[in-house]
Order: sequence, then structure tokens, then C-alpha cells
Amino acid sequence: MANMKYNYSSGSNGNITYNSDIVNSIVAIAVQEVEGVHSLTPNKGIRLYFEKDGVYVDISVIVEYSNSIPDLAFRIQQSIKQVVESMTKYKIAKVDVHVQDVVFPEQAAHAPDAADAGDDAEK
Repeated sequence: MANMKYNYSSGSNGNITYNSDIVNSIVAIAVQEVEGVHSLTPNKGIRLYFEKDGVYVDISVIVEYSNSIPDLAFRIQQSIKQVVESMTKYKIAKVDVHVQDVVFPEQAAHAPDAADAGDDAEK
């Protein structure tokens, strides 16, 4: 998908061409701006499908605990729609959000400490 290009007809001034990687990066930025998103899922994160009626987005995320998942998914959808449509003039037809995992505060806070303690105990 990295080498495919998509044209947007701007009317009398000619065409504007976007590489799919640019749109992919814009979607990634839009997702990272949403509070409560921990990260995109590695290897599955973003899939884009360019159709005549608009761009279809499949997004897989890891979320932080204590967020309402339906509310968070809605905020992700709105962020993607707003940012992509304002920056590229593509219309977003649909955004499917797949929550792949939830990160708990204890996991993030204690993971490095547990590894350090194990190293100290072996010495």
C-alpha cells in the first residue's frame, strides 16, 4: 500500500495526489491525540480502504483502563473524521474501532521495577 497514490480532483486547478502513507500518518496522529488511547496495535494498527464514497478506516488500539470504551471509540472516530477531512478533503465513510487490549496502571508502573528487582536479586 505504500506506493499507491490517490487523486483528489480539486476542480479547475488540477489534481492533488496523496500517497497512502500520508493519510495513514494523519490517521495515526488523530488517534494519538485522543486521551485514553495507550497505543496503536502493532502490525494491525491502521488499515485504509479508498472507495468512491469515501475512505473506510479500520483501526486497532490498546486503551488505558478507567475509560468508557464506547465513549473512547466514539472520540477516536470523531478525531479521525475531523482531522482527515480538514487536512486532505477526503470524506470519511466509516471508522471501525477494534479495542485489542486494556493497559492497567499497575502494569505500566511496575513493569520496569519488577525487571530491575529481578536483576538485583540475581547479583
